[in-house]
Amino acid sequence: MINNQFKKGELYSFITGKASTAIARRLQKNFKETGIEITIEQWSVLYHLWKEDGQSQQQLCEATFRDKPSITRLVDNLEKSKLVKRVASKNDRRSNLIFLTKEAKALEQKTMDVANRTLNEALEGVTNGQIEIAKEVLQMVYDNLK
Repeated sequence: MINNQFKKGELYSFITGKASTAIARRLQKNFKETGIEITIEQWSVLYHLWKEDGQSQQQLCEATFRDKPSITRLVDNLEKSKLVKRVASKNDRRSNLIFLTKEAKALEQKTMDVANRTLNEALEGVTNGQIEIAKEVLQMVYDNLK
């Protein structure tokens, strides 16, 4: 079945994640204004480590939807910033586990406060019902394509 619900330009904006890009840009701006010197990409890695510390780089690839070279670069930069450390896995010598440093743990609440403030800015005037519909539709799109 052909979907004619979007005009050509609207569909492109929908597919490329216009809203997602706008939120990421605002979050980066809010981080900078708050004195948090990490990128959104680095924050996404830290976010998953705050949920479960000591993940492998492969697990971080899957959690963040990034490829291995991207995660390697992000972890390298986080390590240089003293926010994570690599520890060789006891079960698989070819694998490193990524652990948060105390500096990264100290950043968690501050970054989550900024992220929540940014999300509140983004969702101003949007009802809970509209949010639920959007989540449902986006989950269906994801499920159709995974």
